[in-house]
Amino acid sequence: MEKYLLYINGQFRESSDGGTFKAVNPASGEVIAEIAKATVEDTRAAVDAARNAFDSGIWSELPREERSRIIKQIVDKINENARHLTGLEVADSGSTLKKAGEDVFLSAKSLNHYSKMALLDLNEEVEGLSKPGVSKNIVRREPVGVCALIIPWNFPLKMAIWKLGPALAAGCTVILKPAMETSVTAMELARLIDQTDMPKGVVNIICGPGSSIGTELTSNPKVDKVAFTGSTEVGKTIMKSAAGNLKKITLECGGKSANIVLDDADLETAVDGAIYAGFYHQGQCCEGGTRLLVHEKIYEPFVNLLKEKIERMKIGDPMDKTTNVGPVVNESQFNSVMDYIRIGKEEGAEVLTGGKRYGEKGYYIEPTVFINATNDMRISQEEIFGPVVTLIKFRDDDEAVKIANDSVFGLGGAVWSGDDARALRLAERLRTGTVWINEYHLLSDRAPFGGYKQSGIGREFGLDGLKEYTEAKHIHIDEIKDRTKKTWYAVVVPQDNGS
Repeated sequence: MEKYLLYINGQFRESSDGGTFKAVNPASGEVIAEIAKATVEDTRAAVDAARNAFDSGIWSELPREERSRIIKQIVDKINENARHLTGLEVADSGSTLKKAGEDVFLSAKSLNHYSKMALLDLNEEVEGLSKPGVSKNIVRREPVGVCALIIPWNFPLKMAIWKLGPALAAGCTVILKPAMETSVTAMELARLIDQTDMPKGVVNIICGPGSSIGTELTSNPKVDKVAFTGSTEVGKTIMKSAAGNLKKITLECGGKSANIVLDDADLETAVDGAIYAGFYHQGQCCEGGTRLLVHEKIYEPFVNLLKEKIERMKIGDPMDKTTNVGPVVNESQFNSVMDYIRIGKEEGAEVLTGGKRYGEKGYYIEPTVFINATNDMRISQEEIFGPVVTLIKFRDDDEAVKIANDSVFGLGGAVWSGDDARALRLAERLRTGTVWINEYHLLSDRAPFGGYKQSGIGREFGLDGLKEYTEAKHIHIDEIKDRTKKTWYAVVVPQDNGS
């Protein structure tokens, strides 16, 4: 069994009180690792290390080419250890082997993209404001400083890279806190980073409960920014905690995305897309298509084909390459999802397929679809985060838009149609941060990702995502050489008589 230590200021260390916790394989219940559990004291040490590293300029003032080179070293280490990382991701999170392999590959690809973005000169002269011989106006983009990166359990390695990449490319120093449910690959990443030329204190990785070390990270005045991915409720708590010194924040929170199938969609493609949208990684995706909206004209054949295809999906060992559905992440999540299935039945929705535990060992749940559901039901409004999809019938495009937008969330969504122009018109009316047309779950490092409404604040990916880790500074340079021609605004000084 592996034992992982905290990574603070370029050193691996036990927690200050010697505390540890166990990493458990959700498919078997087997303990796969022991991990040092950080205390508030450890957290402050990590913050101090990041603060000192940033203030010293050892990373923020390093030439862009050097930052890029060192980030690329991490990319190479991930690629060299891809098979090992894939196995750890499966064992720690319950990901299927195929999904975990994709995640490791895409993590390296994403970080490689940020190694190139580190080379960008984001400083620019303000067009139309600068005048030769009169003034020059420059907007500088400077690293925001010390960043606390708090990530969830559904995409452990990928989420770590999605936040480390832009923060490091921008010149920030970081404290990364993975979810306790899935800390193994983040701690393995610490070992890989330690083998590169990364200066001490730039990257610190600690594990522990959000209630203690998460609160310390979000409230500590030495932290300049918090980047969080997780539930909306925790996101609200982080906003309150970060308000103490008005930290910058980016929040990528919950979703209840509408996956809309129009009557002119290709039936086979749309059904396959709906399964992928709703059940990829056992439905543990924040932007997953968990509200499936189907036009009444194709409702019956769609439902019949959906049921047939779902019941052919293979549930089982995530290390088996032929497995389609693995376990949910842990017992707590299993119980939560099963509660929602019970609630859906009590609300009057009908289970088309699934709805039960699978097997006697591990946290497996059958892919579940509710029909005869309405959008005001809890199973239609609340994020379940498991293999449960609610299917809702609609009459026309206007009703589809009304149902889709009737949610406190606005993270993702899709439209399936044989008419691209019609689909685009509908997509433009959706109040959500990402809309796919005849596709789902496809994200790019080059395009912004984030949510409307209670799905979050700010954006990840692309230039927008990189700028979230910077501060904008306007510098005005007076270029008038003959000071006799200088015109100042008048300053009126009161006289003794009050005039």
